[in-house]
Amino acid sequence: MTPASSCLDILLTASQAEIYLLDPASLRIVQVSATACRNSRYEAAALRQLTLPALAPQLERTAFEAALARRQPLAARLRRADGSEYAVQLCLQAVRHEGQALILAMAEDQCAGCTADDALRQVQSRFDAIVTHTPGLVYQFVLAADGSVAFPYLSDGCQALLGLPAAALHAAPQRFLELILEEDRDSYLDAMHASANSLWSWNWEGRIWVDAWKDVKWINLRSTPRLLPGGGVQWEGIMTNITESKLEQLEVRQSRARLAELTAHIEKVKEQERTRIAREIHDDLGGNLTAIKMALAMLAARLPEAPGPLHEKAAYVDSLVDRTIDAVHRITLDLRPSILDFGLVAALDWQARDFTTQAGIACSFHSNVKELDLDPDQAAALFRIGQEALTNIAKHANARQVSVKLTRTRHQISLKISDDGDGIRQADRSKPQSFGLRGMAERANALGGTLTLSHAPGGGTVVAIKIKREMDDAAPPAGGSGATIATVAVPKYQAS
Repeated sequence: MTPASSCLDILLTASQAEIYLLDPASLRIVQVSATACRNSRYEAAALRQLTLPALAPQLERTAFEAALARRQPLAARLRRADGSEYAVQLCLQAVRHEGQALILAMAEDQCAGCTADDALRQVQSRFDAIVTHTPGLVYQFVLAADGSVAFPYLSDGCQALLGLPAAALHAAPQRFLELILEEDRDSYLDAMHASANSLWSWNWEGRIWVDAWKDVKWINLRSTPRLLPGGGVQWEGIMTNITESKLEQLEVRQSRARLAELTAHIEKVKEQERTRIAREIHDDLGGNLTAIKMALAMLAARLPEAPGPLHEKAAYVDSLVDRTIDAVHRITLDLRPSILDFGLVAALDWQARDFTTQAGIACSFHSNVKELDLDPDQAAALFRIGQEALTNIAKHANARQVSVKLTRTRHQISLKISDDGDGIRQADRSKPQSFGLRGMAERANALGGTLTLSHAPGGGTVVAIKIKREMDDAAPPAGGSGATIATVAVPKYQAS
């Protein structure tokens, strides 16, 4: 083996370039490198069955021979086994291998020799394709140190979104602020300056007037700022049309408001109906039962003095009337405790004592006022919230002690119910059937207030309801600001 042949064997084995040894007469492939097999996706045995014209169908024999004679690179396109093609540059040289005259063809991937301009064109092409298919307006916005603004770049989506050609906005960048509705401009400028000062992302949504269509659009802009050398700030981002989703949000919000209004109306009507039924039961049934009891007493007085079946029957009927009167009182209290006629403070105090009696759980009531000037519907709603909270404690909390606090401050009225029980889990708040909690929240919302659930110190749950109160000239509650909570003595309610 000659030194030349030995070097050629090493080149075929170790070279990272595609190397083909060709028969000069037929241009049949005699030997190939591993890189040639990998790039062409042929097995070596399959390549040795091919000729160079079969591997490069567009290559002309005359051009091949001229390049070989002048030892000049030759551009060609090689076809892979799957039919795809790739561009190469062939360097040709006559050699001898194992005593045989051959042609050495070394193929270099032409993409490796692409110029920076070619690479830049490819990047620009990809960028243009991405921007073209982006649903919105891709832009650059500059706020200079002197307060002037500019749009260095605007994509083709400018016309579709803003109703202005990009050239018009380039020439007069202040026109964008003029597009924004006057009532939304302050929020736009505040968001821009906040982003410029903090160099955090700028996220703003608002309305613009599109004169081309005589219509109002909701737009959202999201962009990222960076500081410029001269002290200005430049943002790169995207504007999108969110009109449809915004109108849907507004419709949902209005629907919820209407639903809340209807719920409040239903609760008000229901409370009024409860009051009417309670009064009718108390007045009609209570009066009739009292008359029956009096008539029974008169009849019993006329019975023979000697005990007998009639005395037993009269005693049974009398006890039945007493139980019915008790049932009427209980039903009346459930429908609407008449203690509410004495005000919310008295009603909550009675409710706390009744809870202690019925549930067997110690319950204290504290207030910083003796009376609250509340609308009867507001007082009834707060009473029902407190009633529902105590019912939940009795059913689920395993509490030993409960505290009910009513506080009036200059700006709000607060009702807080605390227990030392097991507490409430987050999963319990969102259970599908937790209508009690939802009902309490809806009642609070109807009052223009809020209801919050939190964990009590040391365990348990705190239910807090806060509603705003209208300012009046009344003297502040005892204790000045209302920070001192004192037990209020109210007359105990006696069922009539």
